[in-house]
Amino acid sequence: MDWPLSDTSFCIATQENTMKDTDIKKLLYTHLLCIFSIILSIFIPSFFLENFSILETHLTWLCICSVSVTAVNLVLYLVVKPNVSSKRSSLSYKVTRFLKCCIYFLTSCFFFHVIFVLYGAPLIELALETFSLAVILSTFTTIPCLCLLGPNFKAWLRIFSRNGVTSIWENSLQITTISSFVGIWLGAFPIPLDWGRPWQNENFSLDYKDSIHLFRKLQQY
Repeated sequence: MDWPLSDTSFCIATQENTMKDTDIKKLLYTHLLCIFSIILSIFIPSFFLENFSILETHLTWLCICSVSVTAVNLVLYLVVKPNVSSKRSSLSYKVTRFLKCCIYFLTSCFFFHVIFVLYGAPLIELALETFSLAVILSTFTTIPCLCLLGPNFKAWLRIFSRNGVTSIWENSLQITTISSFVGIWLGAFPIPLDWGRPWQNENFSLDYKDSIHLFRKLQQY
C-alpha cells in the first residue's frame, strides 16, 4: 500500500522528534551524573582521607575530581553510544584509537599548561598546581570531545567552527567546552584582589569558577 506523501512526511517528522526527545533525556542524565560525580568527589574522600579539604588539600581533590569525571564520561558514552559506528573494528584498531586518545589528552594538558605559563603562571614555582589546573580543564573539555568524536581533529574543527554542529550531542559538547574556557578565564579575575588568602595563593579560584560556570551552562538543558 502506498502512503500519501503528506502522511510519509508526518511519520518521518514524528520519528525525528521522538529521537530528539530521547537524545535530550540521555543528554540530561549524562550531565546530571557528571555533576553528581563532582559533588561526590567533594564529600566522599573525607571518609577515607584524613584532613581532606577542598581548600587545604585542593590538589588531591583535583586529582579525584578529574578521575571521577573521566570515569563517568567513559562509562556513560559507552552505555549511551551517541555515535554508533556501523563498521566493525578490530582489536588493534581499538587499541590504536585508545592510545591516540591518551596522546591527545596528554597533549591537551601540556598545551594548557604552556598557555597558563604564558599568561603569567610561575614557570617553576607552583608548577604542580598549574599542571593540575591544566588537567582539570582538559577533563572538562578534551575528555568529552574524545568520548564523543574520538581522536578526529577534523571533526573537532567542524564542531567548533561556525554552523558545524549536526546533532544535539555536538551542540552540548560545543556549549560545555566553551563554558569551561569562559569559566577558567572569569576565575582569574579575583586572584589579584587578595594574595594573602590561601584560596587566592593557589589555582583553586580558577578550578572552582570553572566548575560553577560549567554547572550553570548544563542547567540550560
